[in-house]
Amino acid sequence: MEQDIVRNFRKSILKPFRYYFLTYFKRVPSAWLLLTQLSILISLPLLNDSFDGQVVSWVLGMVALMMVALVIRNSPIFTKTGMGLVFISLSLSAWAFISGRSELFALAHIFEAAAYFYAAAGMVMYMFKDHEVSRDELFAVAAVFTLLVWGFAFLFSVCQQWYPQSFIAFQNADSPRSWLELLFLSFAILSGVGMTDILPISPPARVLAAIEMFAGVMYLTMVVTRLLGMVASHKVKR
Repeated sequence: MEQDIVRNFRKSILKPFRYYFLTYFKRVPSAWLLLTQLSILISLPLLNDSFDGQVVSWVLGMVALMMVALVIRNSPIFTKTGMGLVFISLSLSAWAFISGRSELFALAHIFEAAAYFYAAAGMVMYMFKDHEVSRDELFAVAAVFTLLVWGFAFLFSVCQQWYPQSFIAFQNADSPRSWLELLFLSFAILSGVGMTDILPISPPARVLAAIEMFAGVMYLTMVVTRLLGMVASHKVKR
């Protein structure tokens, strides 16, 4: 009886879900990655510093990394290097979370930043591989932006662990900045809006901020402008 229930569940629910998910993911993988990143961003204010909140935050981070792995696999830059970065990031992050060792968190964030930047490079190559713009490539514009934001936020986190008080804020200036604050700072710098109450004050932090400013300007002027020009001169593929 139980075996029949399990068999019917797999046949009626799991198989159709797997089929439709894989079908739609293959069509617009960038949209799924963007949805994952934005879902994590929206959920951050709801998570607190309790153990349960940390567990949920860690699980969401792992889901994002797995989505990054899938995007790398579907991009022209797919190599063992990209998948290796994701695997090392997952392993180090799990080890750091279980052991609670701060040095492992810093090392994990370095590899996570590398994985995100690697995926961003692959998606840029994917957008530029032809002279037609697909619907997924339009989602990729926003998805790459979030990958860059997260990548620099990870580097800010490492900088803060290695150089305490690298970032100050109007409130609790001497306290370490939270992950949401670092992510907010990264969004402000990469977008160029400058609307933030958090400032990098140590030399390494300012160097990272300067590099992100440069990356943001180059991304907007080269990648987005080129893609918009392609959209204006060609029809968007489905």
